[in-house]
Amino acid sequence: MGTQWENFLQNLGEWEGSFTRVSPTGTLLEDTPTRLSLEGLDENQRARLTLRFFAPGGDWQKDSPVKEVVQEYQSLGRHLLFFDSGAFSQSSMQLSPVSTFLIEFGFIWGNRRLRAVHQFAVGGEAERFTLVREKRVGAGATENPPLTLEQLLGRWEGSAQTLFPDWRNPETFRTTLEVQRTGTDGVEQRITLASGDERPHEIRSTGRVEGSMLEFEGGAHPVRVLMVPDGASLTFPHRVAVGEMFFVEAGWLIEPTLRQRLISRYSPRGEWSSLTLVTERKVG
Repeated sequence: MGTQWENFLQNLGEWEGSFTRVSPTGTLLEDTPTRLSLEGLDENQRARLTLRFFAPGGDWQKDSPVKEVVQEYQSLGRHLLFFDSGAFSQSSMQLSPVSTFLIEFGFIWGNRRLRAVHQFAVGGEAERFTLVREKRVGAGATENPPLTLEQLLGRWEGSAQTLFPDWRNPETFRTTLEVQRTGTDGVEQRITLASGDERPHEIRSTGRVEGSMLEFEGGAHPVRVLMVPDGASLTFPHRVAVGEMFFVEAGWLIEPTLRQRLISRYSPRGEWSSLTLVTERKVG
């Protein structure tokens, strides 16, 4: 496995895209064109990120930016975790009752990137989301249409790796995800996790379909899934609070039979406890 810095450098390049604000019910609110440059400096011992925002409906090739953010890196903190592929998450380390709570997920596949930011308001309510779709400048890459439930139906098999903010050794395991419709507006999913010779752990959940949303209300912590553009999905609890374990997830259907998911888990004390990358393929 590469170092965190080496994995971070997988994202070097010029990326054109957009920041799309999304409501907690999946409504697309505003789309802002962007151009992001991540360049290596001093033989990649340092890196500079330059992010330019353009007016909604604008064109980065013709218009002047309305905002520019520049940040330099020479090391990475524990609030950022990267996988070998360059996929990552950046998270608030601790849920606080007096501040907003942010989690960013980032995927990279060839000449495409997808990022998603989940934001929870003071008090823990799911507040707003930002979907960032990017492609390498000049590569001619195209994005996928919005995700649909029909694309998720079936059996998915894959592998997963879990990283930890305290930088202990990663853990790996096998995964199976089965999604099926039940009745006219129901959905059921079964997740199986297996590691070594240990007995597989199974998680079942049932929900209902509401347009481009899936609502899983069983148990103590209701979870919503938004199916959004570029084959992306955003999974989150309606509310987060200290004293309760919870998870937040983003998914990306990269190809019809290839999907990745990033899952951040938080302890009952509201601390970021782990980040998991699942890479799965549809087999049935």
